[in-house]
Amino acid sequence: MSKTIVISGASSGFGALSARALAHAGHTVYAGMRGITDRNAEQADAAAEYAAEHHVDLRTVELDIASQDSADSAVATILDQSGRLDVVIHNAGHMVTGPTEAFTPEEIDAVYDTNVLGTQRLNRAALPVLRRQGQGLLLWVGSTSTRGGTPPYLGPYFAAKAAMDALAVSYAGEVARFGIESTIVVPGSFTHGTNHFAKSARPADTATIADYDVLYPNLMQQIGERLAEIAPADADVADVAAAIVEVVDTAHGKRPFRVHIDPADDGAAVVNAVADRIRTEFLTRIGLEDLLHPSQAVTI
Repeated sequence: MSKTIVISGASSGFGALSARALAHAGHTVYAGMRGITDRNAEQADAAAEYAAEHHVDLRTVELDIASQDSADSAVATILDQSGRLDVVIHNAGHMVTGPTEAFTPEEIDAVYDTNVLGTQRLNRAALPVLRRQGQGLLLWVGSTSTRGGTPPYLGPYFAAKAAMDALAVSYAGEVARFGIESTIVVPGSFTHGTNHFAKSARPADTATIADYDVLYPNLMQQIGERLAEIAPADADVADVAAAIVEVVDTAHGKRPFRVHIDPADDGAAVVNAVADRIRTEFLTRIGLEDLLHPSQAVTI
């Protein structure tokens, strides 16, 4: 059954790939991005051209997750055009690299704003709609860095993704009785096909960076090279988009809680399996096992 979907951060990377893949699967997809008439006008035009060429329902919507007004307006636009919203995909994120000490608190706060608070703004705009409908899906694009082997110089980003994962886990139980399902898709490191490292921000404190460079010269280059060495030759970022399509197309109530796509196999799947099992066992012990799965569709 065709669904109406909004995906944040869909101007490039996982977001753009997933938006196109979902549209090909027959869904109405709103690719959320900021500045569709200026900074991302080229990406918005490319999405429109893709939709026309492939005869799919791929649209763009202005969505700046740093603004509650923008999130509210995006959801209102979707409802005005499509009449409903079935799936919210939290994909927007921003990576930063460098020695953690070199980041000011304000710089780290900005990383949290994008990776964590942005999801909260979009949820506050979209969840009232999903709750009224009595059914929906929250799909969170996480990272193996939250529990896998975590190389240094990515501390603020890893911390923010861990916070987003914790928020996703809590939300899962809190929205289940409204008939809303949750899935966390967990990509690992992809050294080809994305530009996360190239577009990552650096701290402004160059003096501290220089101090660290004495003992950690070219560390990020080494990390990128070594991740590439251990990744399979056929590792493809399109696998993340395919996994998202599979989750969306799975019957309501049957979707997995967590899906890993990790070519480097950094161990996150093992650790998450334990954490998710403990969550299941604990909620069952305290008599809240119904929160592990969405209730049947209800209308409020």
